Amino acid sequence: MGYAVLHLEKTSGTDSAMSAHIERTIAPKNADPERTHLNRELIKFPDAVRNRTEAIQHRLENAGLQRKIGKNQVRAIRILLSGSPEEMQRIEADGKLNEWCDDNLRWLGETYGKENIVSAVLHLDESTPHIHATLVPIVTTERRKKKSEEQVKKQYRKKNPNAPRLSVDDVMTRIKLKEYQDTYAEAMAKFGLQRGIDGSEARHVSTSQYYRELFAKNEDLKENIEELLQQQENNKKELSKVKSEVSKEKFKNAKAEMGANLMVGVNSLFSGSKVKQQQAEIEELQLENTALKDENHSLKTELQTAQKEYEKITDKLRTELRRIYDLFPNLRELLSIERMCRLVGFSDDLIKRILTGDKVGFKGSLYSAEYKRKFSTEHSVAQMQQEPKQPDKLRLTIDGVDIIEWFRMKYREFQRSVGIDWTEKSVGRGRKI
Repeated sequence: MGYAVLHLEKTSGTDSAMSAHIERTIAPKNADPERTHLNRELIKFPDAVRNRTEAIQHRLENAGLQRKIGKNQVRAIRILLSGSPEEMQRIEADGKLNEWCDDNLRWLGETYGKENIVSAVLHLDESTPHIHATLVPIVTTERRKKKSEEQVKKQYRKKNPNAPRLSVDDVMTRIKLKEYQDTYAEAMAKFGLQRGIDGSEARHVSTSQYYRELFAKNEDLKENIEELLQQQENNKKELSKVKSEVSKEKFKNAKAEMGANLMVGVNSLFSGSKVKQQQAEIEELQLENTALKDENHSLKTELQTAQKEYEKITDKLRTELRRIYDLFPNLRELLSIERMCRLVGFSDDLIKRILTGDKVGFKGSLYSAEYKRKFSTEHSVAQMQQEPKQPDKLRLTIDGVDIIEWFRMKYREFQRSVGIDWTEKSVGRGRKI
């Protein structure tokens, strides 16, 4: 089992920098721009509220607060909800991501009050799916007294203890933080996510700290690359120097060898046995050379024979294949349907039934190479049919429509499920989404 990830962090000021990160008005380096359109806001904003910053202010203005908000008072809490990367990717692949989002929103509402959760954005353009929720810490319990206040004997008129207050300290006590981890793990257990080790020294890294560390690592890498390039240049110079020295040494050795051979030649003039020995060696080498030439010629002949035999067999197979296609005109189409069935993920048993022309009911997932993803169905019918306008052509249909059109319908359903409306026109580009 993987681990459930829950992290709370206080904000400062309007928290505009984090809003830019969450709403992708500024694209972070670790996000895939081709998947950013999959991100979505899970909470509907009130009328006239356009973004996270306005949602925070709207809640503060409509909470019925009696005290003035201090300049340095924490107005919102960031909540990160996720899980171990492998488990979150499995949840997404199994089609349970929407259910996971619903359970997260339910837990947030039950734990902090539904009206206090003003934003919850699902990010799917980073390596691990996760939710950025925003909590305005409005509480209605009686304010905890400071020790200095408890010692004061003078009595003042008590205010309503149940009046709404903005208090991050009441929300983020040590005991409550531990309770949040426990209850969140219980809510996520159905997805195979468990609580982290209680008391572990592992700590969450904030977004700003992550980017600072990432920048530092990049700088270190640049320095290491520069050092390696300099070392490479030094190695090239050293290698060139060594090659030069080796060449000089070879030249010296060659001169010495030539001198020695010259002496042997001079001595051989006075030694008839040496001349005879060298002549015998030359004749032996000539015989070996002749044998190698004969062997080479024999190999070439064998190769040419094998090549002709291969071409003969290939021509015969082509002729037989053309004859088969002439006798069975639908064979090409059947093979095409078989390849398509195998590509989208049908089993061998289902493929055999489809190729007989039967209507084959099935459930599960089919893979679309066009959209590079799987689409699920609880019950569909696959059938091989003739093309309406070309009776000699065959096509694979799902639920009565061509499989390509079926995939397009499924993709549109998927886009609508993540908040993309096909009827909505893209502003500034002049085309439909």
